[in-house]
Amino acid sequence: MKKEISSAVTYALSRGFQIHPDAFKILEKIDVKELQNIIKQVVREKAKQNMFLISQNDLKVFVESEVDETAQDNHVILFDPTKNVTSAEGIDGFTRLFSDRYSKLLKIMMVRSQSKKLTPIANVTDAKLGDETFIAGLLMDRRIDRDVTKLVIDDPTGSIEVLVFSRELQEIANSLLMDQFLMASIANAKNGGFITRELLVPDIPEHIANHSKTETYAVLISDLHVGSKYFMEKEFAEFVSWLSSADAVARKIRFLLICGDIVDGVGIFPNQDKELLLMDINQQMAKAAHLLDKIPKHIKVFIIPGNHDPGRRALPQPAIPQKHNMSLWNRENFFMLGNPSLIQLNGVRILMFHGQSLDDVVGTTPGLSYAQPATAMRALLRTRHMSPIYGKRTPIAPELEDFMVINDVPDIYHSGHIHVVDLDMYKGTLIVNSGAWQTQTPYQAGVGINPTPGIAVIVNLATMKVFTKDFTENSS
Repeated sequence: MKKEISSAVTYALSRGFQIHPDAFKILEKIDVKELQNIIKQVVREKAKQNMFLISQNDLKVFVESEVDETAQDNHVILFDPTKNVTSAEGIDGFTRLFSDRYSKLLKIMMVRSQSKKLTPIANVTDAKLGDETFIAGLLMDRRIDRDVTKLVIDDPTGSIEVLVFSRELQEIANSLLMDQFLMASIANAKNGGFITRELLVPDIPEHIANHSKTETYAVLISDLHVGSKYFMEKEFAEFVSWLSSADAVARKIRFLLICGDIVDGVGIFPNQDKELLLMDINQQMAKAAHLLDKIPKHIKVFIIPGNHDPGRRALPQPAIPQKHNMSLWNRENFFMLGNPSLIQLNGVRILMFHGQSLDDVVGTTPGLSYAQPATAMRALLRTRHMSPIYGKRTPIAPELEDFMVINDVPDIYHSGHIHVVDLDMYKGTLIVNSGAWQTQTPYQAGVGINPTPGIAVIVNLATMKVFTKDFTENSS
């Protein structure tokens, strides 16, 4: 018996397993370089099932073709802001940005029957209004004065303050995000001013998601933070190794979506150097490229930047500059995109957005928390905008066009940033926050964020069924 086979058998026996005689024939056919990892994988999976006999069937998959040739891998990049970023400057730039936001979202709302009753704010006076007068604009201010919520709404013609008395409407009003688009039905108040009868937001419609015609899997991950001392390199290497394995699911994976923060960056926050293993951004990118190079070539990899990656930090972000990752840009199966981007995989539309604005959504909306980022992502879908709030933690560039508007309804909405795996289904859209590959940092511990790192989110694009695979379970 070969030394490698003997070592593999000894490992299995030491953990209480028996090996069927027929299985030895298969062991002799397995590449000796992979044998030890394979026997450990089989032992782990059989132990979960409380089955302690390793048979021929448990091993033969590892000597058969590792790639399922029936799985399709068609892709279309529907939107990437990289070549469209043309920032304006100052007040004029932001005026054009918010004007474009208003126009795009108004167009989305024009399918509503109420839009036929819209009146420009400048035309609304203290005179008696009609039975149903609607206004539409961006929410510029909200104040709660005793039992009354006051909203200030702007459109291109002017500004108006409306009062909300109804408890039901106040719940809606208090959940609105600042600077988001809304439509309101208003009437004259008895003592002057205007009261609100109805509040409408753009929202996404109920829809049936597109599906792949073949059983093909996409893996969704985010926030590697390569270069940080908290980066889980061992677990990430196991994940990449699994992609090349003969695992029944791995053989059908054709797409890997990485939603930003590939590296930890340099100078992102005070005293960051104390948490870094690699102090140079190019060293971090080179390390990331080395790790990602092991991803099998039949898997297409889509990468967008996050707030820790090199390049522009204000939204929208172009792709990570080539000067920092030339080796990634030059790979046939890698696609470097901007943040946000919209792609189509085997007919399934996937919106990728790193998720910087989730900090502002959680920080300004009662009832939301970092423990459930998918709920905050749902709030952004309701606004049809990925970063509506201006002037808080998320930097927004004064673009001539607002590329953060969600024009097309996605089948999957994928973000990261929060480092917590969370899933939700909203009106036919699968919401995925894909966690991280970085253990809890001192900052996260200080603010009570408990990350769920080392987990890959896997979606069957044919059925839209989603499940997770935890690579921390085998890290001991």
